Amino acid sequence: MCGVVFASPVIFLQIWRFVSPGLYRHEKRVIIPFALISTLCFLGGAAFGYLIVFPAAFKFLLGYSSEFLEPMPAVEEYFSLALRLFIAFGFMFELPVFMVFLGKIGVVSRSFLSKNRKYAVLIAFIAAAILTPTPDVVNQLLMAGPLILLYEISIVAVGLFGGTTLAGFTARVPAHEEPSESSDPQ
Repeated sequence: MCGVVFASPVIFLQIWRFVSPGLYRHEKRVIIPFALISTLCFLGGAAFGYLIVFPAAFKFLLGYSSEFLEPMPAVEEYFSLALRLFIAFGFMFELPVFMVFLGKIGVVSRSFLSKNRKYAVLIAFIAAAILTPTPDVVNQLLMAGPLILLYEISIVAVGLFGGTTLAGFTARVPAHEEPSESSDPQ
């Protein structure tokens, strides 16, 4: 786990270096902000998963104890649960960065994300039900809630950075949002 945390700046830098040969020189200037923001988002998500969600999930698993059943978690199971939550929340907190990137290349826009908010909420709860290691509602809400909040942050971030030119990127207007010529001027 510590290796993933300490290596995350290098991992994101390597991802960017893989993508950057296909970009123009002025587009490559976003390497430092991309690596910094991606690292901060990943570390923030990992910290949230480990410090907030992990204790609740572990407490739920220990709640199965009774006078006939004594919980005896193995170290491997403890670290496996911690690592799954650590990585899942780390990548989950990358959502705003990913959405801004999609906004920069013209795949999504603020109005598209706002219009499809209800589907995002549904997908957040489905993902939380699948990804949480425990079947309780509290842990699923601890995953779906931040995911919905990150989606809302993504809408704002795409509105701020997605439609403008930032470090040489130019956004294309998605086909579903092109103005029609038959529209009625007011």
